[in-house]
Amino acid sequence: MSLEVISVNFWQIVISLLNLTIMFLILKKFLFKPVKKVVADRQAAVDAQYENAAKAEESAKENKAMWEEKLASAKEEADTIIKSASENAARRGDEIVAEAKEKADGIIRRAESEAELERKKATDGMKREIADVSARLSEKLLEREIKTEDHRKLIDSFINEIGDGDDGNK
Repeated sequence: MSLEVISVNFWQIVISLLNLTIMFLILKKFLFKPVKKVVADRQAAVDAQYENAAKAEESAKENKAMWEEKLASAKEEADTIIKSASENAARRGDEIVAEAKEKADGIIRRAESEAELERKKATDGMKREIADVSARLSEKLLEREIKTEDHRKLIDSFINEIGDGDDGNK
């Protein structure tokens, strides 16, 4: 056996190294740059997604704060509206009660004035009847003819004096 089979061929090693270097440069030119670009694009996309997620989270926090503030102001506004409505209702209730009292007082005053008017009419009617009865009675007692008008005047003045004396006692 010879050592030739085991021996190292220098030119073959140089050609293999040169072949390996050429292949490395070709792969680097055609494969490494596109792969590096794809990886960089994916990294940029992932970074953009993280950035969008951070922006969305920040926006959600701002929206949450804004809605909490609006909710608080809405509660305050609702409390104000309820307070105002209850004050208006109380004021309107007081107005209605005052109007009703005023109407009732007016009705009472009218009833009292009507009663007073009726009492005066009744008193005047009674005075006339008393005068008529007195005149008839006087005629019968005296059995003579007296002028009714003269007699009525006399009796009316007498009744008025009596009536005026009674009114002063009340």
